[in-house]
Amino acid sequence: MTPTDGAVLPPPAGTAAETAPRLRLGLADYLTLGNALCGFLAVWALATAQSAHAVSGAGGPLPHAAMATVVGLLLVAAALDVLDGRVARKLGGSGMGAELDNLADVVSFGFAPAFFFVVWGMRAEGLEPFAVVAGGAVLLAVIVRLARFSCQAPGSHYFTGLPCPFGAMAVVTVVLLDPPPLTGVAAVLLISWLMVSRMEYPKPRGRKAYAVLGVLAVGVALMAAWGLGLPAGQSLIYLMSAAVLGFIVTIPFYVLATRRSAREDL
Repeated sequence: MTPTDGAVLPPPAGTAAETAPRLRLGLADYLTLGNALCGFLAVWALATAQSAHAVSGAGGPLPHAAMATVVGLLLVAAALDVLDGRVARKLGGSGMGAELDNLADVVSFGFAPAFFFVVWGMRAEGLEPFAVVAGGAVLLAVIVRLARFSCQAPGSHYFTGLPCPFGAMAVVTVVLLDPPPLTGVAAVLLISWLMVSRMEYPKPRGRKAYAVLGVLAVGVALMAAWGLGLPAGQSLIYLMSAAVLGFIVTIPFYVLATRRSAREDL
């Protein structure tokens, strides 16, 4: 979801200096930097919680409050990723917007969820190498997907491959569901493949963008309730996680069915 929805091309030779891309940060760029900062803080919070958990000698998963903080930060990063594009389209973006967006996405939706999954996988004896492979697949899939997106012509109504923020949320969802270790590894490898696949996902524009922001806000609220140990928090997290995974898996087939129906109506 790059602010410019396409790469910024250098000005042709001989054009006036004022036609060159603006290289000063704009409002949309500050939102993008906030996205990257949230990803960094999520990694910091996770590393701090993991270190404290190990020092205390406690077994089992990390405390809910620590995990809720990490996931909440990633949800805020995803919301900022949606907002920066809308702000750039309304107010204009700088020539650095697309590049900043890609770099921020690698941090928040590549490295952070990959590290989150590896920390989860380290709990199971003998699973760490598999968790590292799956986490590395997430990071590499995000990098490849972003590079491919930068080379594509703007203007399409669909993303080719699962968008990075949704992929990151899917990885986080796997950790929250806490499935059997090898099942979790297989699920994350599938998510990585979806990000670099040719599956198509609608772009959240107009009302869809506001709907996505609403869902992310609900997600932050649910994570807060879960982290604070409020009643029914665990059940709501499972419900939200199942909805996220169901959305990611079924949307491409819905797009294919809609297109087939449209062709048949012609």
